[in-house]
Amino acid sequence: MKYINGGVTAAKGFTASGIHCGIRKNQSKKDLAMIKSEVKAATAAVYTQNKVYGAPITVTRNNISDGFAQAVIVNSGNANTCNSDGIEKAELMCKIAAAALNVDKKDVIVASTGVIGMSLDVTPIANSAEKLASQMSADGGNDAAKAIMTTDTVSKECAVEIQLSGKTVTLGACCKGSGMIHPNMATMLCFMTTDCSISSELLQKALSDTVKDTFNMISVDGDTSTNDMVCIMANGCAANDTITCENEDYFLFKEALKDVSVKLSRLIAGDGEGAQRLLECKVSGAPDEITAKKIAKSIICSSLVKTAMFGADANWGRILCAIGYTEGDFAVDTIDVYLSSCKGEVKVCEKGYGIDFSEEKAKEILLESEIALTVEMNQGDFVATAWGCDLTYDYVKINGDYRT
Repeated sequence: MKYINGGVTAAKGFTASGIHCGIRKNQSKKDLAMIKSEVKAATAAVYTQNKVYGAPITVTRNNISDGFAQAVIVNSGNANTCNSDGIEKAELMCKIAAAALNVDKKDVIVASTGVIGMSLDVTPIANSAEKLASQMSADGGNDAAKAIMTTDTVSKECAVEIQLSGKTVTLGACCKGSGMIHPNMATMLCFMTTDCSISSELLQKALSDTVKDTFNMISVDGDTSTNDMVCIMANGCAANDTITCENEDYFLFKEALKDVSVKLSRLIAGDGEGAQRLLECKVSGAPDEITAKKIAKSIICSSLVKTAMFGADANWGRILCAIGYTEGDFAVDTIDVYLSSCKGEVKVCEKGYGIDFSEEKAKEILLESEIALTVEMNQGDFVATAWGCDLTYDYVKINGDYRT
């Protein structure tokens, strides 16, 4: 597998664009994006499990129920959630995109992100669709990535190449996510594209399995949002042998999908609202996979752990505390805890008890921008990793005036 430059247009047969259409007041920020495959593509998606979910999710579910799509339209600045006219507006966005891109409206994925509960004015979208469509290109992936940002400070893209049945297959993606990140699926928007030839059924299986170990293992603030989806389109333009069973090519494709998803998960966690540090928590030696995942997420979600990391304070007792209130059948008297970064590693807990360590060295380690929290349970062979960020003063500032 080889990482390459690019995002949603890295794969053959995909174009994209992004512009400011007028949904957002700040004219310097793009707020409308389109992505298109030159042919209908096998399509899969996973959605938020929040009981309050946006109209775009309902419409997208219906549109791709046959396992295929050809285009994406997505706006930022307004989530189109909790509005009586939401379905109507989401369907109208599909109609607008279909006319501009010359595709069937039932082959359009629609998504929105931004403020909840405010009626979406579709007029600027309708007025800008032709302009947006005219700018579609294989170089437009970054513009699309920027157009879906809300409180994100950086655009998030990734692309890889793999070899399947003698053909070069490319998988690219862009995503947004900075706040309201606590996935019960994936609290974010993510659009993936690939020129791999694969059945819709296996594409869905690969995506669903991957999300469990990647996007479902990140948390910024404990809030699962309402509009979140991960979609992937596979148009077959690489001309590899079509993947119709779980063979070697399927597992190679799935590995690439996971690598891209891990990269994007880390980008989201590291760009958490107000964050200064990316946190990676790895739990190993767990008695079972579920326990490993629960403990990793419990630590990453702990406000006290997050604030300790903000203060570069090696307050390891907060990590043990988060482990202790995690549901599951496990012991605590075999657990070791390590803190590490590019500055080194320090062991702070052994068999559930504190040990002597250099506070000065720990401080030096925790002042770095990427911190690893490692928990060795010594109770089995199962491993899980979760990603998050520190909790800073700026998180409150950003969310205190988010709407106004």
